[in-house]
Amino acid sequence: MQRKRPQGQKVEMKAGVIGLGAMGAPMARHVHGKGVLTAVGNRTQAKADALAAELEVRAARSAANFADCDVVVLCVSLDADVLENVSALAEVLKPGAIVVDHSTVSVETARRAASLLAVHDIGFLDAPVSGGAEGARNGKLSIMVGGDPAKLERVSEVIGAYAARITHMGETGAGQATKAVNQVLVAGINEAVCEGLALGEKLGLDAQRLLPTLMAGAAGNWFLEKRGETMLRSEFAPGFKCLHMLKDLRIVHGMARDSGVRTNTIEQALADYAELIERGYGEADTSALIALKRG
Repeated sequence: MQRKRPQGQKVEMKAGVIGLGAMGAPMARHVHGKGVLTAVGNRTQAKADALAAELEVRAARSAANFADCDVVVLCVSLDADVLENVSALAEVLKPGAIVVDHSTVSVETARRAASLLAVHDIGFLDAPVSGGAEGARNGKLSIMVGGDPAKLERVSEVIGAYAARITHMGETGAGQATKAVNQVLVAGINEAVCEGLALGEKLGLDAQRLLPTLMAGAAGNWFLEKRGETMLRSEFAPGFKCLHMLKDLRIVHGMARDSGVRTNTIEQALADYAELIERGYGEADTSALIALKRG
């Protein structure tokens, strides 16, 4: 099932958002734009309080503050964070509610989360996203979903508030499997673009001529378009943080190793992002990779 972003429909449900970082906060604003946002929560309470005040919704202080929600959107960092939130929500959400997890975690974590909720007749969709902070702000994310298609149908108008594309990929875990493939491609493209532009600098090429020339041909890609100019100026505001890329690549590496495919690209990216973090670039955008490629 593939969906374009819904336009203009009224959504008759209550929604909550947990995790208000660079991705989650703009998602919450888009859900609020649908007129259905009821509560927001975050590990740092001040963030939840500030956004709740801005949007005039409830600032959650515990899972109980989401008890009246029909759908709760998660966008947190780690597998442990997902399981902690799911375990708490399982005790308070009403039967028939649905948790939509936009975090990037392992397939096993997605399946465990689904099982924890299923005991209470609560649905779960693993629905990682691609498109970065810009995609979240612009409501243009690509969402890859695993789980029951009927449950996706029920929440599609809510998550469609911040999606350019929603694709049902299969049973629980299929969303995370798709995100793993996505991250291998992203990591490989990042490696090539940063190495190529570092070479261009060494050869003395004019960036104002080089970038549009590359974009007009077979080398054109999202990362080059969105990050080319800023990385050449050594501006690395995230974006997508190096710390998060390393976390994702560790998940992907285990999946790829178990599947038996060669992992050369993943291993190179793992080494590079680990070195970047050692150099103090953990909170920087992944385009900081050019700092290594410059030698």
